[in-house]
This record gives sequence, C-alpha cells and structure tokens, in this order.
Amino acid sequence: MIGSLFYLTASRPDIMFSVFLCARFQADPKESHLTAVKRIFRYLLGTQSLGIWYPRHSTSFEILEFSDSDFAGCKADRKSTSGTCQFIGQSLVSWSSRK
Repeated sequence: MIGSLFYLTASRPDIMFSVFLCARFQADPKESHLTAVKRIFRYLLGTQSLGIWYPRHSTSFEILEFSDSDFAGCKADRKSTSGTCQFIGQSLVSWSSRK
C-alpha cells in the first residue's frame, strides 16, 4: 500500500508528508499505522479531482518561492522539518520537504 502511495506523490504533493510519515514505520508497523494508511486512501477517494494542473497559456511568468521550517517540531524524535515550493505564475514547478 505504501508503494502505491509513493507513486501517487508525484502528482499529489498534498499527501507527501503523510505518506512519508507512514513509511518510516514499515519495519515495525502497528494497527494505528494501517489505520493512517487507510485514511489516506479515503482522502484520495474523496479528492479525485485534485492534482497538479498546468494551464496551456499563462499570462504571468513571475517566479515565487515559499519556505517554512520548524525547529525540533517532531514529537517522536525532536528533529526539525523544513520545506519549500516554487511557482512560475500559478503553476507549481518544484517542491521539497526534509526532516
């Protein structure tokens, strides 16, 4: 199930954090992790119309970048999390998230 969700993260960046969080516990999964994975699938079923969309004609080529970080915000291991996303006009072209 996690492998299928990894495949979907290419076009659905909104599930990326949740999928990678569930993937960390594959060595010793618990019932709560299976429940979380099933919840992600239910979310995907309800949001099938969402995804990355690139318009054919864009009037703006303005480059925007957003970033956020959280110092020692993970409750499990107290590690920091940071992320960025880059837009050209209204189209997302790149994103990253690191722990």
